Amino acid sequence: MRAICLYLHIHQPLRYREYSIFDVGVDSNYFHDQYNGRQSNERIFRKVADKSYYPMLNLLLDNMKIRPGFKVSFSITGTWLEQAEKWGPELIDIIREMVSRGQAEIVDETYYHSLAYFYNLDEFTAQVKMHSEKIQQLFGVTPKVFRNTEFAYNDSLAKWAEDHGYEGILAEGWDKVLGWRSSNHVYRPTGCQNIKLLLKNYRLSDDIAFRFSNRSWGEWPLTVPKYQNWLDMDSLRGNLINLFMDFETFGEHQWKDTGIFDFMNTLISSWLSVYENKFVTVSEACNLEPPVDEISMPETVTWADTERDLSAWLSNSMQNSAMQNLYDMRDQVLATNDLGLISDWRNMTTSDHPYSMCTKYWNDGDVHAYFSAYASPYESFMYYMNVLRDIEYRIKNNPL
Repeated sequence: MRAICLYLHIHQPLRYREYSIFDVGVDSNYFHDQYNGRQSNERIFRKVADKSYYPMLNLLLDNMKIRPGFKVSFSITGTWLEQAEKWGPELIDIIREMVSRGQAEIVDETYYHSLAYFYNLDEFTAQVKMHSEKIQQLFGVTPKVFRNTEFAYNDSLAKWAEDHGYEGILAEGWDKVLGWRSSNHVYRPTGCQNIKLLLKNYRLSDDIAFRFSNRSWGEWPLTVPKYQNWLDMDSLRGNLINLFMDFETFGEHQWKDTGIFDFMNTLISSWLSVYENKFVTVSEACNLEPPVDEISMPETVTWADTERDLSAWLSNSMQNSAMQNLYDMRDQVLATNDLGLISDWRNMTTSDHPYSMCTKYWNDGDVHAYFSAYASPYESFMYYMNVLRDIEYRIKNNPL
């Protein structure tokens, strides 16, 4: 038996607008309007929904109806779910149908796609609880497997997840950690007894997520027969291939005219046409075999940039200052009992915000610029800090 575990991450942040110092104390609506001449959050969500969410979700559901053996796993942030409830409730209905069919599993994470684990464990735990409750409310299931924001993983996080009852946890299958070992197996995190560790097969995942439309890539064009041959060869290193990627790979990062939808549709049917092949959810993947070895990651590993660390979010003084100021005010924010203020503050914990302040250059810098809503990292920082100043103003003027 050879299995693909297909896991897709669904997220959209609420982007703060070009919030001027003159707005502080005057206008506390941080997330509306235009920013840097770009579209509003609603228009961005609707645009990506048309290009990616609707066509890919329908493709997946159609395959489930035709092929009962096809399964997929999602992690879906609370910020995406809130936007979908307002601007695309049919998207939630499609996912709900997949879950009800028993062919889709939802993975737990922080509600706001935050880096709270590295700043305030109470806030991190609260956001995970919020997420789990939202998933239960919308889909009627309680997640059994955990992933942290941007796959930011270390040994202590695995212990936290085990202590909180999760059966599995996801991480990057980075060469510097694996050494001679393969990501195509189930592992046990160091310091844990029961929880299983699933590692992303980053080469085969990134062939689709990043290289698929790159005409300068030596393997372009990527065809299903070629890719399935790679899957067959990689299966010799272990029978579980974890294809983990962003959902927006399909239609947004790799546009429809690249053939990405046709490729994925054909790959699903081609893989399942072989008797010994199957698709599994993350929970099923955890139970395919006993852990073959123990994996230790004392230092944090992520799935971002060439360094695979936290430097995409926390490598310069702007990012560190913004995050420290943000988390320093948590207790004061919660003490107000102002649900609107608390929600605004928590939306500012979303990791996309410090990501837009990154000052890396070369290839990683190009990726950061592509995903940023602001003209420069410095403008992003300036608007962000103005928002925090207004939050401080609201705290001081709270009637409680």
